[in-house]
Amino acid sequence: MRRSVPVEAGGAGEFVAMSLSSFAEALRSGHWPTLAGAWLHLTVSFMVWLLFGALAVSIGDALHLTPAQQGMLVALPLLSGAILRIVAGWSCDWFGAKRTGLLVLGLELIAILWAALGGTSYEELLGIALLLGAGGASFAVAMPVAGRAYPPAHQGLVLGLVASGNIGTVLVLLLAPQWESAWGWHGACGMLALPVTMVFGLFAFVVREAERAGSSAGGAWWHAAWGMMHVRSVSWLCLVYGITFGGFVGLTSFLPVLLHEHYGSDPIVAGAMAALCGFVGSLIRPVGGAVADRWGGVPVLAGVFVVLALITALTGSLPALPWALGLLVLTIAVMGFGNGVIFQIVSEWFPNEIGLASGLVGAAGGIGGFLVPIGFGLLREGTGTFVFGFAGLAVASVIAAMTVSPVLRWGPPGVVSSPNAGGFSR
Repeated sequence: MRRSVPVEAGGAGEFVAMSLSSFAEALRSGHWPTLAGAWLHLTVSFMVWLLFGALAVSIGDALHLTPAQQGMLVALPLLSGAILRIVAGWSCDWFGAKRTGLLVLGLELIAILWAALGGTSYEELLGIALLLGAGGASFAVAMPVAGRAYPPAHQGLVLGLVASGNIGTVLVLLLAPQWESAWGWHGACGMLALPVTMVFGLFAFVVREAERAGSSAGGAWWHAAWGMMHVRSVSWLCLVYGITFGGFVGLTSFLPVLLHEHYGSDPIVAGAMAALCGFVGSLIRPVGGAVADRWGGVPVLAGVFVVLALITALTGSLPALPWALGLLVLTIAVMGFGNGVIFQIVSEWFPNEIGLASGLVGAAGGIGGFLVPIGFGLLREGTGTFVFGFAGLAVASVIAAMTVSPVLRWGPPGVVSSPNAGGFSR
């Protein structure tokens, strides 16, 4: 529902001061160390999740891979991460988010060490890529950890803040190519073992497990997930998040390959440009959540998809590099803003089942992310250009914009907790 906006009586300075005061008050309303722990968990996990995306050019050169093979290597962690998000979301509701979060970090460490010590063939790298998907499961852990530490009034802001941990995409895209130039791509993978180990200790120490009341996620995770997938509101959220987050993570992870193949950028420069795009997209996500808190998520989302369709179509013209970089930054920024809006809606509509709901919606985002690099790679090989990849994103955005009007007529879903996910009325 649309929310009323108070009229500001003072000038810009007074408005900024009031905004900062409101922000500080929002942080004090919950347990900020838990919020920090959730943010760190997501940040380092995103570094693991997109590790092969950051090193795709170097690995491709070493193993003489085609763009389609590189796309597969980039995409597989996104696919396995999507599946693991559903399991992790159910596990958070049933076994506890803190325990689940520590398990996720442990799986990430195994994947990193395997990549550092092995990975001598393309087939082995595919196996490592699947295990790197554990980094994507962090999303279904960090969101409920942070959400349950704060009251409902600040969910959009808080979830937007913790989700800005996808800035880990920036760090890995910026740092991994430089590590590779110094120690090779195996050494670059090994370098991630230190931050993962450190976050494991911090997460175990600072995060406070909130009481889980009224969850409907009991029983086998696949039964709970299957029941919730039949909820109309969840299906719609999966669709739109598959486009915004799928586009964000898929395009950002594939950018080094795109920039290297089309513009001839070297891996370090391509990684830096991809990192810039990821940085802006991550930084703007809390803004999307805060705007949705004030104006209502569904109305804001309609404008997001209209703007995204226009900018993506312009980006697909593949202009000269300086213009292309600006358009890529804008494209991914709009996607990041939309990600914040969507999870404000998730927290508002499914407060008691946020673990499983965020796992399912996040999984759809991961599947979207899997399809983007696969699609870009295959279309590049089949047509000789990346134009059709951007055209596909623009068409998907138009379709998503057309779905918003019916959702406005539904209104918020009528949620009735029950022993299974079928208790949702929408």
